[in-house]
This record gives sequence, structure tokens and C-alpha cells, in this order.
Amino acid sequence: MRLKLPAAALALMLLCSSVVPGPDPKPNIIVILADDMGYSDIGPFGSEIRTPNLDDLAKNGLRMTQFYNASRCCPTRASLLTGLYQHQAGVGDMVNTRKQPAYQGYLNRNCVTIAEALKRSGYHTYMAGKWHVGTAREHWPVRRGFDRYFGLIDGASSYFGNYPYRANQKLTLALDDREYTPEKGYYATNAFTDHALQFLDQNPKGQPFFLYLAYTAPHWPLHALPEDIAGYRNAYRKGWDQLREERFRRMQAIGLLDKTARLSPRDPDIPAWDSVSEEEKNRWQEQMAVYAAMIDRMDRNIGRIRQKLKETGQDRNTVILFLSDNGASHEDIGPNGFLPRIYENSKKPSGDSSSFTAYGIRGAHLSNTPFRFYKHWEYEGGTATPFIAWGPNFVKPGRIDARPGHIIDLMATCLDLARGTYPESYYGNRITPTEGISLVPLFRGRPWKGHDALFFEHEGNRAVRRGDWKLVSVFPENRWELYNLKTDRTEQQDRSAQEPERVRQMAALYEQWASRAGVIPFAELSGR
Repeated sequence: MRLKLPAAALALMLLCSSVVPGPDPKPNIIVILADDMGYSDIGPFGSEIRTPNLDDLAKNGLRMTQFYNASRCCPTRASLLTGLYQHQAGVGDMVNTRKQPAYQGYLNRNCVTIAEALKRSGYHTYMAGKWHVGTAREHWPVRRGFDRYFGLIDGASSYFGNYPYRANQKLTLALDDREYTPEKGYYATNAFTDHALQFLDQNPKGQPFFLYLAYTAPHWPLHALPEDIAGYRNAYRKGWDQLREERFRRMQAIGLLDKTARLSPRDPDIPAWDSVSEEEKNRWQEQMAVYAAMIDRMDRNIGRIRQKLKETGQDRNTVILFLSDNGASHEDIGPNGFLPRIYENSKKPSGDSSSFTAYGIRGAHLSNTPFRFYKHWEYEGGTATPFIAWGPNFVKPGRIDARPGHIIDLMATCLDLARGTYPESYYGNRITPTEGISLVPLFRGRPWKGHDALFFEHEGNRAVRRGDWKLVSVFPENRWELYNLKTDRTEQQDRSAQEPERVRQMAALYEQWASRAGVIPFAELSGR
């Protein structure tokens, strides 16, 4: 017998059923990657460079002071995108084609990108900027899970166009799966953002998106817009010695460094500021003005992305993660390895749009305050990145955290935010288990176990971090040094002689990892 309900009761039941809360909307996720930017080059990490948007994200988000990359562009990008150590993803060195699978120079099919993994959770996926993990068309972003792409497939190029700087080199700008010719008035940092905003405009309403925005700034060549350079014309008159000291003191005042921390000494290859000629001083000040302008312009473009989120009401349901791909670059533009016309252009003023300059070791030393060494090595100066996480509904604001994290964690973090799962197989290929751990508990201010150990290797340079201890060596000397980063973050006091058993244990850990990850000793690597 069917029971009949009064109309009012039936209406009340229908109303109640319609407002039963479902799961919260999946957040939009934006990963912003700077290129060759040093640890202290943004305001919230001690810089004199104006970065109001990053300042605000840091103030209202989380700063991780001991977050790590892979010390070089290609390896970091491979590791960030896949949640694996770079060797496991096929990019153990650069994009050089080699016969060894761990060094083939492009992402293999036993890994998935964050874009591929998130698509399984209903995300639309977009990328703008530098790819650099596979130059052949079959390895481009749209073949690795991204719905739309605009940017530089290769490693570096003019910000005002696209021309090769080495012999037998072809650089490619691409829109989706087609080559792209820059239009008049093109400036790379603006163009990447322009297309990212277009992609977000096309995103279906109510559907979550993932945006990977990989700026080439501030990688050489030093190219900036005249109006941006003007704001820094007199900013570097004090010279590298005093500016390093000022950055260091700001970092201590902010709480990024312990009060007992020590600033690393001036690199022995760099003279005292007061000892160099006026010509050298003027040249460096000009280079630094352009470099600062590049970061300033990147920050303004991050502001454009944030404004779009506000205009579309998506700012509270978005997580933004910001970091750099390696420490600052000590590289110079020299006669060996660069085309003759590029070398000639390196002698022009950095503010000239036809120049092709780098700020070299003197600028990199300032950028990497308070650390020593640079991109390519596994000391903190090569691997430590400023890391910011922001998201009003997902990141507890106003915090600085010194626990170690790593780019391998971004895959697990994105999937955790998206309530997704990491695949065991993808299009018939077995997928290597991710090495990362989700940072979401840390974002929310909850207990987070972290890693037992983190590992590093690039072109024979090696390191392993376990707890407060870090074991590191330089190729080709291959001699292990040991540092306690709790008391010696700038790696000044080698403790290997006092702690031989710890060295032995950590070296054994490294060798176990290297064997598992497919690392080949650099001296034995083919095609060097």
C-alpha cells in the first residue's frame, strides 16, 4: 500500500534534499616557476627588488625556507612535472639525446605529468612558458597532458623574439602543436601571461583548472623593458658586498634565517667591490638594473593572473605555488659555445634590446645570499629555492616553515588537493611510483612527517640530506663533505672528519638511491 504525503511535507523534503552539502569544489592549482632566480631575489626572501604580489602571497600564505630543486633547469622541470627524481623520468642530465634510458633527454612513458594525472580528476590543464623536457614535437606539452600550450620549447632565447645563440641550434616558440612567430612588440614574460589569461578565459565555467606558468625570467639574456629598467638605475650603487650584507640582515629580521646564521664569505673569484674600476662598477650596476627589472615584470604579470582570479570569483578556491628551478646562474656569455655575433652582442649594454648579456658570478653571488656556489652544484646555493604556497581555503596564512620539502612533492600535493590518485599504469605503460609526499598537511598547519632522506645528483655533483645533516660532493673531486644545516645552513664547517660513521651511513644511502634511480657516474656517461 502506498502512503500519500501532504503536499507541504513533500515540498519540505525536496527542499532539504536539494541543500544537502556535497564535497567542496576542487581547487584550481597554479604552479609558477621562475628560471635561474636566486634564493634571495624576491621581497619575501630579503631582496631589494620590488615584488608586491609575491610579498602579498607570502604574507597571506606559507614560506618554506628549506625547499629544494634539482639544481638545473631540465632536471628540475622533469622532476617537478612527474613527482620522480629526474633520472627516473628520463632527464638525468639535460635534453641531450643519449642511449641510456635515464639520460635520454625527454620524459619517458613510465612517468606521468601532473597534467596527465589531474585530467583523470576532471581538470582542464594549461601551460605557458618554458618546457625544456623534450624538443621533438612528439614530446611537446600538448602530447603530455596539457589541453593548451604557449611558450618556448627550448631552454633560453631573446625576450624580444626568437633566435639561436649556438651553432646548429633551432629554437622553437609554439602555440599548442604549431610553431609560433613572435609579433611586433613581443616580450616573453608578458606574452606567456597573455596566453595563460586567454586559456583561463576559455576554461569551462565551474570546472577546475591546472596552470603551469613557467617564466623564462630572469634567465639570461638580460632583457627588460625600458620603463622597468628605469626604476632600478641607482639601486645597485652600493655594490655586491654591502648589498649581500643588507639582504642577509633582512632575512634574519624576517625569520628566514636563525640569528646565529653566518653569511658565507665572498667567493674567492670575486674581488672586493671597492677594489674594482668605475667602469666595472657601472657595467655591473647596469646588468643588475636589468636583472631586477626582469623579476619586477614577472611579479607584475603574476599580479595579472591574480587579478583575473578576483574578477572571476575564483581567488579563494585557488592554490598558487611559486618557486625557482635552480640557484642563481654564474654563467657568462663567452667566445666558446656561443655564436660569434652573440658574443659580440654580449659586449653591448644590457639595456639594449639587441644585447645578449649575463650578470655572471658577481650577480649570482648576490642573488644566492646567504649561500655559496650556484646553479649546477648541489650546495644550498644550487638547490635551495624560495618557495611560497598560497590559497585562502587551503593554506594556513602567515607562516614560515623550515622543514625540508622537494619538487618531487608537487605531484602528490596537486593530486591530494584534487582528491585524485596516482596511476599505476597509463595508456598501457607501467608508471614508476612517485617519490614525493603531499605537502597539504603542512599547508594546513597539521603534523607532517616529511622525508627520511632527499637525494641530489647532477653531472657528477652529489648530495643526500637526512634530518639536519647534508652530505655533498663536487665532481670530479668526489670527496664527501658533511654539514649540519641546523647550526650551519650556509655550509661553512665541514664535519666529515669528526663524523666518519655518519658519512659512511649517508654515503651508503646515496649509493642505494643512485642504483635505484638509474644514476650513472658522470665520467662513464656517453655523449658527454
